[in-house]
Amino acid sequence: MYRITGDDWDNWKDVSTHFTVTSAFAAANKIGATGLRGKSWPDLDMLPFGWLTDPGVNQGPHRPCNLTFDEQKAQMTLWSMAKSPLIYGGDLRHLDNSTFSIMTNPTLLKINYYSKNNMEFHYVSGETTSNTRHSGHLSPRYPVNPTKHDGMVVGLTSCTNDQANGWFVFPQDGKSDHICRIYETENGKNVSFCLGKTKPLLASDDDIMEKEEDQTKFHLAVADINDSCLDASASRRRTASEVKLLMFSRCKWHARQMWELNDKGNLVSSYSRLCATVESSKEAGITGARAWIATGSKGEIYLAFFNLDSVSRKITARISDLEKVLGTTFVRKHSCSCSEVWSGRNLGLLEEEISAAVNPHGCVVFELMC
Repeated sequence: MYRITGDDWDNWKDVSTHFTVTSAFAAANKIGATGLRGKSWPDLDMLPFGWLTDPGVNQGPHRPCNLTFDEQKAQMTLWSMAKSPLIYGGDLRHLDNSTFSIMTNPTLLKINYYSKNNMEFHYVSGETTSNTRHSGHLSPRYPVNPTKHDGMVVGLTSCTNDQANGWFVFPQDGKSDHICRIYETENGKNVSFCLGKTKPLLASDDDIMEKEEDQTKFHLAVADINDSCLDASASRRRTASEVKLLMFSRCKWHARQMWELNDKGNLVSSYSRLCATVESSKEAGITGARAWIATGSKGEIYLAFFNLDSVSRKITARISDLEKVLGTTFVRKHSCSCSEVWSGRNLGLLEEEISAAVNPHGCVVFELMC
């Protein structure tokens, strides 16, 4: 069981940040992958439903969950489709019927326990209620640990990802060099994000023994924050959506603050061997339509639509695209018998495409036989 996000509390921003990292975990074929001590599962943290306290408070005051009913169903659906352990985070002594119905939905529990081929489904299109057309194909994104700094987001990604390229040394006359990356073009000029390159201070005689092999490694400091260095694994606990300087902490001699710049223009973490990337915080927002897919033991196809926007959205998928992803083993014809899991409605036989109007921050889950 791998904890792949920060702490999750009952606000939509926390919930929505799980979609990108969960998609990456699935794309890497880590859901249910066999390891030395069993299989791997993505731990998305507890479900903050029902009767709760505020973050960091152990003993009251207590309050009801701040998530709407639609938001709770969306969270339960993502956790189930990703096969995350379902751990209830509320007070069981005050379990209301609505919360109980979400937590014990038999189809969602079946998906969580028995389903296979769990992954994000990228072939969906979405329209808002104002009929504004959105992109039909959602681009997959690698896990990013967001760090907000002057409107920018710094993250970690695979070094094979194109987003990891483009870092370079920017010399400073008489001062320490900067490590920079161009992230956008504004009025015909390149705009760069830069951090100061500094030599790590050795803390002890034991550290000095490693000095020889660490000549190529350096700290990256924030110019306007005293004693703050880029940290590939900030140790303090945080919520999933918290973005304020998540990857910066007090400078010290530790592998998680050591970085190397290779010939390919990758800024490599000595701690994780992942590479740094940067983008505008506007681009890093988690919005729009998302979809997940999974299969059951009797040929069922489970298709979940998620609306991450604050307005209603019509989301559509074509049955032919289900075949592209799952093959003819599960999609034998271009018509499917369909029911919606949360409402229990039987939608009959659907041909060519599957479509639904989804509430803001809500979801629908289809059980299909094709």
